[in-house]
Amino acid sequence: MNKEKNLEILAKEIEAALLEDARKTYSPRVLELSRHPTNLGALEKANGFGVFRGICGDTMKIYLRIEGGKVREAKFETDGCGPTLACGSAITEMVRGKTTKQLLKFSPAGLLKDLGGLPESHLHCAILAVNALQCAVANYLFLNQAQPQRL
Repeated sequence: MNKEKNLEILAKEIEAALLEDARKTYSPRVLELSRHPTNLGALEKANGFGVFRGICGDTMKIYLRIEGGKVREAKFETDGCGPTLACGSAITEMVRGKTTKQLLKFSPAGLLKDLGGLPESHLHCAILAVNALQCAVANYLFLNQAQPQRL
């Protein structure tokens, strides 16, 4: 029993040290969304779907349900790292209520701003999320033979 208790204490110490190190690298928003992602999972009755594989080998899928010309619901799936989870969570939050025209203007820079930045080694995570979103919008427009709302 004493050995199990020692292992538990050691595990908590390691976790605390890792979290402290991560706080030096990532914004509080990235840490929160990495540890507790939102909108994670497949979306039933999606009418827009995009999948993109990034340069790092991670894949992101984005599901959209667009009604009345606006995103009503968005979800994502990924096999990526913590920053990729944060990017998927943030972008699926950001798209709610937006039109297809607005979605087509999303950029990695806007996502990075929302997240409070990412280190250079993880900038590709934001690019991955935005590319998956653009694929989902293109899929929606193609399937519905719709045009993005005019300027």
